Amino acid sequence: MKSSELKKKYIEFFKKKRHKEILNSSLIPEHDPSVLFTTAGMHSLVPFLLGQKHPQGKCLVNVQKCIRTQDIDEVGNPMHLSFFEMLGNWSLGDYWKKEVIEWSYEFLTKILKIDPKKLHISCFKGDKDAPKDEETAKIWQQVGIPKDRIYFFGKEDNWWGPAGKTGPCGPDTEMFVDTGKKSCSKKCKPGCPCGKYFEIWNDVFMQYNKTKKGKFESLKQKNVDTGMGVERTITILQNKKSVYEIETLAPIMQKIKELAKIEEPDEKQLRSLRIITDHLRASTFILGDENSVVPSNVDQGYILRRFIRRAMRHGRLLKLKENFLEEIIKIIIKINHDDYPLLKKKQDFILSEIKKEEQKFRRTLEKGLNKFNKFAQNKKISGKEAFLLFQSYGFPIEMTKELAGEKKIKVDEKAFCQEYKKHQEISRKGAEKKFKGGLLDASYETKKLHTAAHLLLYALRKVLHQDIMQKGSNITSERIRFDFNFDRKLTDQEIKKIENIVNKKIKQAIPIVRKEMPVKEAKKIAKSDFIYKTDMVSVYIIDDCIEICMGPHVKNTKELGKFKISKQESVAEGIRRIRAVLE
Repeated sequence: MKSSELKKKYIEFFKKKRHKEILNSSLIPEHDPSVLFTTAGMHSLVPFLLGQKHPQGKCLVNVQKCIRTQDIDEVGNPMHLSFFEMLGNWSLGDYWKKEVIEWSYEFLTKILKIDPKKLHISCFKGDKDAPKDEETAKIWQQVGIPKDRIYFFGKEDNWWGPAGKTGPCGPDTEMFVDTGKKSCSKKCKPGCPCGKYFEIWNDVFMQYNKTKKGKFESLKQKNVDTGMGVERTITILQNKKSVYEIETLAPIMQKIKELAKIEEPDEKQLRSLRIITDHLRASTFILGDENSVVPSNVDQGYILRRFIRRAMRHGRLLKLKENFLEEIIKIIIKINHDDYPLLKKKQDFILSEIKKEEQKFRRTLEKGLNKFNKFAQNKKISGKEAFLLFQSYGFPIEMTKELAGEKKIKVDEKAFCQEYKKHQEISRKGAEKKFKGGLLDASYETKKLHTAAHLLLYALRKVLHQDIMQKGSNITSERIRFDFNFDRKLTDQEIKKIENIVNKKIKQAIPIVRKEMPVKEAKKIAKSDFIYKTDMVSVYIIDDCIEICMGPHVKNTKELGKFKISKQESVAEGIRRIRAVLE
């Protein structure tokens, strides 16, 4: 079975179980400022997990493109990917444990033809906050999994959330496939790092709400959220040893090997091949996203820059020629454009931004080499010097060691690791502070700013041009960040006009009306260049400001306060960014 077939079978299976297919959302989550990228399909469903009615109903299914960067240093081993596709189905207060477990078992054994004897299950063992999940274990036994293949683990393994400090959370049940590998010990069981048991699917039961006081209360609306990674599942179904051997990744690896003139890579070369494959694939999808960002030193742009530069560094280790990125990017687009046609449409933009970043890094590389040569005059490279080369010039420790080896001098790698750990700890604390809002930052302040963003787009069209379209947004409880197509800096007079239009709407105390309607009808009255896979969408009407939207809103414009634009800047060619607040 190939990836395309797995995705098709999954969607068809759950459609037969009365699910509606929903949109594959942007990689840049609009309603969840707690994360830089969409890490799971549930990000776009935040308002509906909280109780807002979804226009497609209570039972949903989709395949979602995702990026996870918390374990970026693990990329290079056989199974880790930064970019991947996630299959998911949801119950928003509809079905519960019995139905989803029965369907999970049916899909794995009947559709994917996995031998039921190879399935092992884990459940939540209970603690002071919630009881042992005996209900889930009993259901698994009823469908055919014997008691000796059901395991109970704690919160670190079988509990999801909350994503922030408070909000929906609950136990989960994970499904593992016995790969047939020999047990590493008598204690070997699902979750063991030896790889004998492969996690294939996860069903989360959001049945509790964690309060500010740390208590776990039962939710009125209980939700089911599931996740199955496409690439990892295909790896098991095709009996491959690595995700990089499946049909969506192997051609990329092969192209890099051809360019590097490598037939049988050693372990170091294999790691570099995988890193280049993963990082350029992730970069292509970020740049080819409907809310794409460009390389920068902040937020998503920084991660994108890191992906591109790390791929370049490993290209250097493989002795790849300059400007090798373009050929690989074209292969990635060719493999994926059927499922993601926007990649083909944005190919010129993707290649242009990659080329710009490649040129910038090559200039930085030269400066870094000069700095290295200066340090090398002391006949050794200290840990602080090695870390400076890493932090300021993008040199990984491997590159510094390679350069030092050529000069027959040593690098204090231990001291470098100490410096790196200090840096990671500072970065982690900074990230926690910056993104403390969590999944459920659908707070009243966020709702106000999200509503104001609609009025901002309305005003931009009135003042600048009717063809202004939203090209990306990020809304926290403090501010709006809004990207749109425009090719010059706004004048002070234009900014004043935009603010006046928004504030006039606020003073008029306009009720905000939400309607559900078919996509075709909605696109006639609400200007949108977006591609919708759904049949029904939500339309929010604020007088003559009409937008298709799935986010949380207030009930009346009078709740917003005073709108003010705090900053404007250019983020890419033809794309402006406005930051705004409510006072």
